[in-house]
Formats: sequence, C-alpha cells, structure tokens
Amino acid sequence: MASEDKSLNFLEQIIEDSLASGFPQDKLRFRFPPEPNGYLHIGHAKSICLNFGLGLKYNAPVNLRFDDTNPAKEEQEYVDAIKEDLTWLGFKWAEERYASDYFQQLYDWAVLMIKNGKAYIDSQSSEEMAAQKGTPTQTGIDGPFRNRSVDENLALFEGMKNGDFQEGKHVLRAKIDMASTNMLMRDPLIYRVLHRHHHRTGDNWKIYPMYDFAHGESDYIEQISHSICTLEFVMHRELYNWFLDQIYDENKVRPNQYEFARLNLNYTVMSKRKLLQLVQDKAVNGWDDPRMPTISGLRRRGYTAKSIRTFCETIGVAKRENIIDVSLLDFCLREDLNKTAPRVMAVLDPIKLLITNYPSDKEELLDAENNQEDEAAGFRKVPFSRELYIEKEDFLEVAPAKFFRLSIGNEVRLKNGYIIKGESVTKDVNGNITEIQVTYDPDSRSGSGSEASQRKVAGTLHWVSVKHALEAEVRLYDRLFIDEAPDAHKERNFLDFMNKSSLEIVKGFVEPSIADAKSGDQFQFQRLGYFNVDKESTNSKLVFNKTVGLKDAWEEKGKKEENLLMNMQKEINKYVKEKDETVAENLLIPIIENIKSIDNYSLIVNTIIKNIKNDNNALLFSNLILKHSDKVSAKDIEIEQLSKLYSMSLKSQLASVRILAIQNLKKDSDNFINFQMQLSELKNSEKSEKVLELL
Repeated sequence: MASEDKSLNFLEQIIEDSLASGFPQDKLRFRFPPEPNGYLHIGHAKSICLNFGLGLKYNAPVNLRFDDTNPAKEEQEYVDAIKEDLTWLGFKWAEERYASDYFQQLYDWAVLMIKNGKAYIDSQSSEEMAAQKGTPTQTGIDGPFRNRSVDENLALFEGMKNGDFQEGKHVLRAKIDMASTNMLMRDPLIYRVLHRHHHRTGDNWKIYPMYDFAHGESDYIEQISHSICTLEFVMHRELYNWFLDQIYDENKVRPNQYEFARLNLNYTVMSKRKLLQLVQDKAVNGWDDPRMPTISGLRRRGYTAKSIRTFCETIGVAKRENIIDVSLLDFCLREDLNKTAPRVMAVLDPIKLLITNYPSDKEELLDAENNQEDEAAGFRKVPFSRELYIEKEDFLEVAPAKFFRLSIGNEVRLKNGYIIKGESVTKDVNGNITEIQVTYDPDSRSGSGSEASQRKVAGTLHWVSVKHALEAEVRLYDRLFIDEAPDAHKERNFLDFMNKSSLEIVKGFVEPSIADAKSGDQFQFQRLGYFNVDKESTNSKLVFNKTVGLKDAWEEKGKKEENLLMNMQKEINKYVKEKDETVAENLLIPIIENIKSIDNYSLIVNTIIKNIKNDNNALLFSNLILKHSDKVSAKDIEIEQLSKLYSMSLKSQLASVRILAIQNLKKDSDNFINFQMQLSELKNSEKSEKVLELL
C-alpha cells in the first residue's frame, strides 16, 4: 500500500482521501471548463489529460463545459475547434455543457443574493471602484452605493437585465468585506452590462455573469466533486467557496477547488491574448500554423496525440510552477514516430548524380524496408536508374579527413542500392557544381549477399531516381522564438524574439511510393527527420511539413553558440596582444561576425553581464557584444550593471575598450548625459587620437 501511495500524484491522493473518508465513488465527477475565446494550446493539453485521466482512473464522468460568459471574445469557431482537439487527443466527455445553459439560474441566484443583502448595484465608474477597493497593503472603503435598499437594487438589476442602461453604467457586486486581506473578497463584481450578441443565446441577455461567479455555481449545478484549476486561482478559492455558501443545499455534493501548476514551456508563449496577437498581426498563418503551440497547430505539424499524452504523463502534476524544456515534447514525439512512421527517401537540396557505367536504358526496383522498428511493416519497391538526386551537402569535391560522404576518389553506398565512387564533376560558368559523375560496382547491390556487397565504405546516402521522383513543396519549420522566455522581458515586446528562420520553404523530390499520401500521413525522410502531409497538399502538388528532426538541433545549436563565445574570448586575447594594427583588425572581423551570428538572447545578455569586471579583455568583449549584436541593446541590461560597464570601460587601459564604450554611450541616449562629467575628465587626460576624435 505504501508503494502505491508514493506513485499517486497529490490530486489523486486528495481523491483517495475523500473516498477513504466516506465520499461515495459514484459521486465523483470532474470537468474540463475551457473558455471559447481562442484555440487550445499545449498548456491546456496538460489540464485535459489530467481531468480526463482522473475520470478514466476512477471510472467517473468528465463534463466538457464551455465557460461562455463573455460574448465580446467568444465564438462558435472556438467551440468547434476545442471539441475537435479533445476528440483528436482521444478523450470522450460525458456531457457537453455551457455556462450559458445556466444563465437563468445564475440570474435567479443573483436576485436571491440581493434579497438576502449579499449583493448590491454599484453605479461608480471603473476608476472610482478601483480606487475605493484599496491596495494589497491598504484596506478598501465602502462605496457610496453599498447600502442601497433591496428594492432599489432589485429594480436597477431588472433594468440592467432589460437593457435599459448602457455598458459600464451599473454593475452588480457581492457584498462581502472591503477590509479583507484578499482583495478578491472586496465586493467583487457578479454581473456587468454587455450589449453583445452571444454565440448561443443570441440577444436574449443584456447582462452577463463574471467568471468567478459562474464558474463555481456551474460546478455546483453539474455536481462536480473536484474542481481542478491552475495555481493562479489559489486566491480565488475563498471567493469560490463564498459564492457556494449562498446557495448550497447540504443534500447535494459541494464542489471543492484544488490547484495544480500549469504547464510552462520554454521557447513559446502560452497567453491566449498573445497567441491571438500573433494571428491578428499575421506573424503566423492562423491558429493552426504548424509553428504555433496550439493543439491544432501541433496536429497540423505532425505531432501525434499519443506523444502529447505521453508528454503530459511524463511531466506529471505538481504544486509549484516550473518550466519544461520543449525538447522533452520533441523526445516523446520521436519515440512515438520512430515506431510508427514508414521510412522513405526524399532529397530537399538536390544535385544531380550520373552513374556513368550504368546502362542508360536500364531501370530496376530495389527492396527497401519500411520500418526496421516494426516487423509487420514489410518492404516496398524503390525505382533505381542511371540519374539520381542526392543532397548537395553529401558531396565535397575535396573532402577533409572525417568527411564520411561522397567525394572524388572515395566510395559510399546508396541506401538499399549499390556502392558508388566519385569520379568527376561538371560546373557552370560561375564554378558551381551542376552534376557529379560516379561509377558503381554492379556486384555490390545491398542485400545480394555477394562479397562486394559486404564491403565497408565511409557512409550511406539517401537518393531518389530523377526519372521517377515526385516534386514536392517542403515546409521546414523551426521554433517560433529564439529566446527561452520571449514574454519574460519587461523592456521588450515578445515579438522582438520571433525567429526569422522559423519557416523555410524548399522544393524537394520524394520517391514515388508516397504519391497517394493523404493529409496527416506521416513519414520519416531518411537521414532528414520526420515529415507529414499538410492539409494543403493535393494530387497535383504534394506539400510536406517538417515535424521534428532526428536529433535535437536546438541543443546542438545551444552548445555550439556557448562554445563559440568561449572561443571568441580566446581570439580577443590574441587581438589585444597583437601589435600589428592591420593584423589585429583582421582578427577582429571574424569575432564581430560570430557575435552577429548568435541568436540566443539570454545567453548574450548573461555573457555581457558576466564580463563586467576589472579585466580589460572582458570589458572589451562586453562592449563588442553590446555594439554588434542585433539581439540586445543597452535597455536589456540592468541600469546598475550597465553603469558599471561604462564607468570601468572609460577607465580601461586599452584605448579600444574606451572607444567602444564611447560608441555604445552615444547610442544610449538615456545614459549618455549621466556620463558627461566622466567623459569631460577623460578628454582632459586622453592621449589616444582615436579616442579624442570620438570625444
């Protein structure tokens, strides 16, 4: 029993404790309550898997309830998309409910609260109410309308319902405690006037309940036993319970709210408002753009429902916020696709290869294994001929020692085919290679069992036959943002961190076995990654999306950039020691180019800060980055650190450091004036002509 307890997450333990205390198993009921004001994203998937997972574990019903209390932002399109996402993820809801189903009941309860002296109509402006509500450290004060009579409140509320007042004229507030330490309890709003068309109730209502009121009362109507929310609702629990106190019948199940940590994923944004902004600003091509973290976007890109469920199960349920690396989601995806995706050959950056000793009129069909991870997947036939396409990067005319692909004089194997040897190339007038000529060993056919077929060569290349290849549009997707936390920088807009290389469209060629592939079909393009057929694909134009690479390219890129920065510091040491000015300037050129090539915003900022110290070379490095990186500006460095950098740099023994500091200060108008005295003192003592020219 003890080992079983350890395997339970804290919410399961709460349910187990409820059952152990006598709560009837058949009264367990859960719900997933999205607001239909946008498309669901990967963060919602965690909540979906949690709630429906509890339903499956305890054989309890799970309702899908749309909290549609704000017609200004909600649409039927979002309702339909949410239902499609849940179905695709593999979950079935017990009942489809809407908060709008309960509008009359909620109104009746609000009337009851007025009659019981628990609610009143407030006619202040929103600004006046905010001021009257106080602050976290200062209690609120009673508003001028708090003690209106019951009759006046009822009459005004009826007028609000009938549409007699414009938006913002009156609101219905709960009458709780203006001195409460929990600001949410300081007479929160229950109803507001909205002259908006509702996607389900049309124009029947002119007033709409606030979420905090409708949420808990809807749980009560549906007899939800465990209402599971994310951590931002911890402070709302007291209000949730207060609203229930006004209507609770002890003969019914009383819902209880519990909170868990939401999913925070790096290199993305989870705010519906920001995702909507991406769509409205056309920074992406709609809610289901394959770069979006929406479930529909992930589905279109080729993520599987199983991989998302596995991901949510792997990260588990916690009480504390943490950030999950998106590479874990990609790992779960690769694990799934590796077992299920058929292998095919595709060439995305083609160059023609001619087998000079292969008969020009000959064609043959080679056997190719569909998936070595699945014995039942079998084999397919792949056409082979004299002219092939291979990837440009798989050939170098003159190759270094550790280049394990094709080059002049070296041998490689063509996947499922023959061993070939590089012989010569044809070039255009600009010196670009247009064709590679090779010879093949007729006895080396893969799988033939011949002695030649057993010969070991440097590497194996994928290919497609020119004559049989199908042209395809291939969309190479990458992460949408280049920073780990694009919306966590106060001085920067999250859009500043958009990855300019998040989509590249290329013309490629695929083998003919997938000519009839349908939207959503998934494949591993051998040696390239996993791809799926996009919904825009047609019989006359195949379109593929890159789902994920075979390896974590971002981890490799991150390590590469870190190593690049370390190597740059060594090069700076050489630059500083070099006495020949021309040589020194040549050493500086690649350093600057490397600085410009680094995309990781956080890495750049942290490197600048780390090098603000009493060391000439380190100060030179920080100033070089600040000047030449287009990913960071002076505003991204805390003022104390930035002032320290300027001050120490202007005192540096190296003229090059002083020059860079002055150049950076001139770009930083906010701080330039603060260093006028130090710059003036420097002008009086400076001996370098270059520095004096800047001053």
